[in-house]
Parts: sequence; C-alpha cells; structure tokens
Amino acid sequence: VPAAEEVPAAEEVPAAEEVPAAEEVPAAEEVPAAEVPAAESKPSSATFPSHVPYLLIGGGTASFAAARSIRARDPNAKVLIVTEEPDLPYMRPPLSKELWFSDDSSVTETLRFKQWNGKERSIYFQPPSFYIKAEELGSSENGGVAVLTGRKVVHMDVRGNKIKMDDGSEISYDKCLIATGGIPRNLQVIERAGEEVMKRTTLFRKIEDFKALDKVSRNVKSITIIGGGFLGSELACALGRKSSEFGLEVVQMFPEKGNMGKVLPEYLSNWTTERVKRGSFSVTVWFDCEKNANHSKGRQSGRSVGLEPNVDSDFGGYRVNAELQARSNIWVAGDAACFYDIRLGRRRVEHHDHAVVSGRLAGENMTGTSKPYWHQSMFWSDLGPDVGYEAIGIVDSSLPTVGVFAKATAKDTPKAAAEQSGTGIRSESETEDTATSPVASTSPATVVEHKDDYGKGVIFYLRDKVVVGIVLWNVFNRMPVARKIIKDGEEHADLNEVAKLFNIHED
Repeated sequence: VPAAEEVPAAEEVPAAEEVPAAEEVPAAEEVPAAEVPAAESKPSSATFPSHVPYLLIGGGTASFAAARSIRARDPNAKVLIVTEEPDLPYMRPPLSKELWFSDDSSVTETLRFKQWNGKERSIYFQPPSFYIKAEELGSSENGGVAVLTGRKVVHMDVRGNKIKMDDGSEISYDKCLIATGGIPRNLQVIERAGEEVMKRTTLFRKIEDFKALDKVSRNVKSITIIGGGFLGSELACALGRKSSEFGLEVVQMFPEKGNMGKVLPEYLSNWTTERVKRGSFSVTVWFDCEKNANHSKGRQSGRSVGLEPNVDSDFGGYRVNAELQARSNIWVAGDAACFYDIRLGRRRVEHHDHAVVSGRLAGENMTGTSKPYWHQSMFWSDLGPDVGYEAIGIVDSSLPTVGVFAKATAKDTPKAAAEQSGTGIRSESETEDTATSPVASTSPATVVEHKDDYGKGVIFYLRDKVVVGIVLWNVFNRMPVARKIIKDGEEHADLNEVAKLFNIHED
C-alpha cells in the first residue's frame, strides 16, 4: 500500500518519539454468544460486487467495530469487509486466556468458552446470520455487512479509489478503512535454522494457531514459549496449568530479566516471574537469555515476541490526523494507525480497547462526522483467574515508577471482579465513563519498593514528574479514575494521596 498523503489535522502538532506498543491486549466488547460460523469458501470474482460504498480492509476487531458503527449511523449502508483469514470477525484475546481454561474437550471446534463470571460465549462477535452474502450486497435494498474471507489485498490505488486482491480481481470504493492489524514477528535465528525447525515453530496470532498449539500440547513432551510479554506470559500460565494433565514440560524464555519486564517495574516483574514458576503453573522460566536461543533446539515452540504492523510508514503505522484520516476518503484504525495522542504524543497502540474505540470512531467519521480521537485506551492481562491487571497510558519499565500496595482480599481477583460486576469483559470501550470527582479513601497509603506481598495496588509511571501511565494491579473497575489522572496531566506532590482515589485500602 503506498504511503498515504497527510491530511492536516485541526491543529498541526509535532511528532513525538514513538512509544513501544504493548504486545497484546485484552478481551472484547460484550456481544451475544454466537454459533460457530462456517468460513465462506473462496468465491470467484463474479460473486461479489465490483464497487462498494464502504470497504473495510482487515477482518479484525477494528473493522467489525467500524462496520457496526457505520450501520448504526447509516442503516442502509452497504459494507464489505475483506480479510485474509478464513474466519468471520472474532475476538483474539480469548486465544491466550479463557479458551485454555475450558473443560470442554471440543473447545477447539466450538470456540466457546466460559468467562470468569461463569457465563458462556463464543469467540465470534456475531453468528453467520448477522452477515449478508457478498453476492447479495450490491442488490440489497437495506444494505448490510458482507465478509469476503480468504482474500489478501495486494495493491491499493489511492487515486483511483480501488484495490486489487491476490487473485487479480478489483473492487472500487467510495470510502475505505485500513485496519490490517499485524503479524507475529519471527526471530531471524529461527528463520535461518531451516525447515526442520520451522516445522516445530508456531507463530501465535490466529484461531488456526490456537488449534495447532492445542494439538501440539497434547502430543509432545515439551513446549518452549519465546516471549515474556502479555501474550507469552498468558500462554505460559495457560499451558503450565495443563502440564500435569498431559505430562508436559513448559519452558518460557525471553531476553528480559523477568516476565513483562518491559512493562512492570523490576520488583513486580520478579514477583510475577516467581508466580509463573511455582504453584499450579510450574513453568520453567529462562530469563536474560537472548544469547542462549539454542537451548530450545528440538522443542516445539509457541512464541510471542511482538507484532510487525501491516503498514508502510516510518512511524510504525499509517500516519493519520485527529479524525483518523490518512486522506480525504481513507481512514485507518486499530494497530495500523499512527495517531496523535493529545497527552502522550504521536503513538501506535496494539490494545484491544483501542481497536474497538478507534474502529468505532473511524466508522462514524466515514459516515460524515468529524470527531477527533481523544480516547485513552486501556488494556489488561490475566495470569489465570487469580491475578490480573489493567493499565492505561505509557507503561514502560524504563520510566520512574511509584507503587502503592495493600493487602489483597478474596474479591481482588479477575474472577471475583467479573462475578461481582456481572460482566465478563473488563473494558471501558463501551461506556467510556469519566471520573469527574472521585472520592478518596481516608485510609493510609504505603509506598512499596521491595516487599514480597503485592496483593493489590497502583503503579504510577512518571515522565517529567507527570503521571503518563498507570497499572492497576488486581484493582478493577477504577479505570475512569486512572483515565482522568492522565487526562489532567498535572504534577502531584504526593502520589500516596493520588492512590487513595482508587480505594485500594478498603475491604
């Protein structure tokens, strides 16, 4: 895809230093449980329209959110989603979380799972009946959303307003969304190792990768997970839980000194690493081992060392203006968008919440609104049902941090929080609540630097003495408070007082 022309934003802003994106991010908006869709067979060029009003490239969360948003504002809109994958739009987060904790032996076929609150749902956003057939889209009086599966866009003519797909067929459009997401970034040492090693390597991203890794876990003696970030650590815990059942050795290796070492302060990263190693997970962790990649020789490897965005820009994404436009009739959302954060500078984000909200906003703007993207996306990660955290802003372990912790109770777990709230998805993407005047707790707060008990707490990340990121450790339903703190962008003389806003010392 050629580099898109820059559309001036309402106010020109300088590009900021790019912020490293989080590896993976967390679960999706609440939708009704859906039956498992059968993927469409690859159609001939005669079975889909040659022109569509709304063309969405990519079949992920951002595209689905945009399609739903377009239809909400334009009920007769005709929307075509083009995706390389054989599946209808689905949530990625459960692939490394809840699906692995299912007791259903047929979970790889049904792709249904129980959320932490006990409610069952499908990984798919909507059942096949929600979508219209691609061949019927052009003639439908009421419009609809069609999905063209198994098709790769290989060229985009931005002047001619059309795309070319891998089979040579073309589709023209009035308005287009680029939401191409990313692909797992492989290691050169693996790529150079030859066919035998590549056969034993799984790049984890899609439904088919989940199915492949589940099958492998039942038929080998050892699996090595390369990656210490969100996805790698979640998979380590998920597979570690099954290790005793299948007699499986689970090894996790990464170049950092601890799990999620790029995100969490060192003391909390070390604590997390110990938790992954002991108890019900029993994962063998090899840390600080970038130069020791040969240790994994001969092992089947499921890995997670980050994403390579499907983009064409020096910023690590397609540069867009405040309305998520790359040019007058092209928008970008999700992982592929390099947008300007009014508080944190120009960045690219791989959070699920960002995909939902940016996709929804792009869809609205494609129908004629001109809303700026001001949402500060959040993300979360669960190491099983008992330990989880939510985060917002720039959470980079190289920044100065202040942690305030308290003793945890039985209700301070992802599972308990989901049961109490009645929802299975911890996301602010649907409500976008704001905290206008949070009430602080009067209980005393304690700054923790090197203690062993990190039951629950708040970690503040500082840049130039201003809070730019917050991690809520086993603290839930407080994201609006964190969002307001970052939005205000003020210096705080005493972060102990700020921590009281989260009521972490109340039972």
